[in-house]
Amino acid sequence: MTVRLILAKGREKSLLRRHPWVFSGAVARMEGKARRGETIDVCDSQGKWLARAAFSPDSQIRARVWSWQQDESVDIAFFVRRLQAAQQLRDWLAVRDGLDSYRLIAGESDGMPGVTIDRFGSFLVLQLLSAGAEYQRPAIISALQQCYPDCNIYDRSDVAVRKKEGLELSQGPVCGALPPDLLPISEHGMKLLVDIRTGHKTGYYLDQRDSRFATRRYAQDKRVLNCFSYTGGFAVSALLGGCSEVISVDTSQAALDVARQNVELNGLDVSKAQFVRDDVFKLLRSYRDNGERFDLIVMDPPKFVENKNQLAGACRGYKDINMLAMQLLNPGGMLMTFSCSGLMATDLFQKIIADAAVDAHRDVQFIEQFRQAADHPVIASYPEGLYLKGFACRVL
Repeated sequence: MTVRLILAKGREKSLLRRHPWVFSGAVARMEGKARRGETIDVCDSQGKWLARAAFSPDSQIRARVWSWQQDESVDIAFFVRRLQAAQQLRDWLAVRDGLDSYRLIAGESDGMPGVTIDRFGSFLVLQLLSAGAEYQRPAIISALQQCYPDCNIYDRSDVAVRKKEGLELSQGPVCGALPPDLLPISEHGMKLLVDIRTGHKTGYYLDQRDSRFATRRYAQDKRVLNCFSYTGGFAVSALLGGCSEVISVDTSQAALDVARQNVELNGLDVSKAQFVRDDVFKLLRSYRDNGERFDLIVMDPPKFVENKNQLAGACRGYKDINMLAMQLLNPGGMLMTFSCSGLMATDLFQKIIADAAVDAHRDVQFIEQFRQAADHPVIASYPEGLYLKGFACRVL
């Protein structure tokens, strides 16, 4: 008999709206004992069946919903259906944008909570971030092998969030060939090198694809500063857009070395590109004090906020860095600025930019708004799936 999680009275409302999480405070009791990650049934206080979910005793998110259908089992066939549905939604995108790489599974929004799968050519990179995802690892891998028999699978479940689920970090080959040190992928006519084994996230920031492409519209004859550049995707796009110069700044020399290779790989003029290893905050202040000026600045920092307690500090960080950027822009210059912090709401981020403009003594016009690319969908019942937001701002 399947273990049942019984909700406290009145705590079923979010599940009736198909939100896929059950928090620990909503649990009245468990009927039976479940292992970490095991599939359980979630019922309301009267015992009415609501969902089939994965149990996570170590997390504040006590259960994550796999299915809303009582007659649906969570097995290999279940994951095959999820993968096939997700692939169908990505096929049009790959054709439209000339992609060989994209996010295949975006967790809850693709009906697979705690699961991220990115495709880079013939490599599938797997991240299992929840207890339920880890428990279903054999079934998920079997489904991938069934759906993608010619692909290699590599595990990048080396993310700290697994510790909140009581899981150890995991990384390495699952099946097939090892990925090369740098794997070339295609995006909007660009060739970009990806480090699957040790790169950020699963190797690359696929979610910023649309924003990188948009850079070309603003780059013509512009002097560009690319902050937190990583491997230089924005720099390559700016050069393709006809910029006069682009300076890429990052703290990682290895990332900057790949950025240089990406410029060369696309047959672009390396003499127009500089690669500076430095702390962005310090460098911006130095540029300001030395009278440096730019026409376009890309500000794509790492996540500043991991939990609600860090939100106030993150707001100060975003305000400071955007203020400095505005002070460096020529009148009429463009600031493309982003936040990948899920806890940073879009309207709050916009207000921070407005406040930064006041402190910089500049006027700002919001020209264009960005979000994560279409292979990172947000299902309506799970608004938390929207985490990346950005704006193109004209600084007067």
